[in-house]
Amino acid sequence: MLTIESLRSFGADVNEGLGRCMNNEGFYLRMVRMACADGNFEKLEKAVEENDLTAGFEAAHALKGVLANLSLTPLSGPVSELTERLRAGTPGDYRQTVGEILKLRDELKALDR
Repeated sequence: MLTIESLRSFGADVNEGLGRCMNNEGFYLRMVRMACADGNFEKLEKAVEENDLTAGFEAAHALKGVLANLSLTPLSGPVSELTERLRAGTPGDYRQTVGEILKLRDELKALDR
C-alpha cells in the first residue's frame, strides 16, 4: 500500500511534495499514482528506441515537471538529466538510462501493492 512512509523510504521529499498538494495526503498519493501511470514513460522509451530525440525530449520534459512537482527525487533527478541531454540534441544511446528510469518507476509502482 502506498503511504507517506513508503514514499519517504523510496527517497521522495514528501514534505515538499505534500506542501505542493496543500498538505492533503490523499490528494498527494493520488497524484503519485497518476505519475506512475503517466504515458510519457512509454513515449520516452519508444522515442529512444526509434532514436527520435525530439519526441524523447518532449516526453522527458513532461515527466520532469510532474516528478519534480511531486518531489519524487529518485526519479526526477535522472529524468531531469536526460531532459537536458535531449534538449541539447546530444547524440547517443539512451536506452540504458531510460531502462534505469523505468526500473525506478516500477519500484515506485511496487510500493502500491
